[in-house]
Amino acid sequence: MISFSHVTKIYGKRKKQRVAVEDFSLDVAAPICGFLGQNGAGKTTVVKMVTGLLEPTSGTITIDGMPSSSAESKQKMGFMPETPYFYESMTGIEFLRFCAELFSAGDRDDAFLEGLLKKAGIAEARDYEIHTYSKGMRQRLGFAQSLVNDPEYLFLDEPLDGLDPIGRHDLKESMLALKQEGRKIFLNTHILYDVEEICDEVGIIHEGKLLYAGSVKNFCAGRPLEERFVEIVKEHEKKYEERRTKKEA
Repeated sequence: MISFSHVTKIYGKRKKQRVAVEDFSLDVAAPICGFLGQNGAGKTTVVKMVTGLLEPTSGTITIDGMPSSSAESKQKMGFMPETPYFYESMTGIEFLRFCAELFSAGDRDDAFLEGLLKKAGIAEARDYEIHTYSKGMRQRLGFAQSLVNDPEYLFLDEPLDGLDPIGRHDLKESMLALKQEGRKIFLNTHILYDVEEICDEVGIIHEGKLLYAGSVKNFCAGRPLEERFVEIVKEHEKKYEERRTKKEA
């Protein structure tokens, strides 16, 4: 289980401080959890904190009871950032070998790594240098590298961004196949249709605060996810404005 307990992240110091995530608590046990929010809501900050790229200002984050920053937890994680970084002169297979060595998984043979490229739908680009890859191919390679250490938990930050319809379909099918293998996926996205289609649970963050966490089906209650998402965000903004007006009065 992934557990966030009263997590806050503040950027800057003193008068220039900005609260990016505030008193965020969430337990994630579902096979695929979609994490929704507008641009700037705090989604990427949350993902960076759980994967150890950022340190919370306060609060705790654990994976199966262990701090997410621990070596034990990191061995269980696979991470695809919103904008994957690559060494452009490497080929696809060379890049995966490099990533495997970083995880002390250098014993992964090429057959295993080629299997990851196949899962991502770019097996034919195995020996192409990455600078020749299109945007969609880069996204697929980023997805493949998140699997090199055979992780139990996958943290995917906008993995379907920039993919054509076939690419989106293929990666969603790959995620569902990983779910069947018993892996847990934390899917950070602003594309509501994808969450409605493949996620078991959803968390909604707005201005750094968690507005909802639970079953997608229960949240939608027969209505489109987009409609419910807009509704809950507007409700939050209305209540905030009412409190602000009352305080000023």
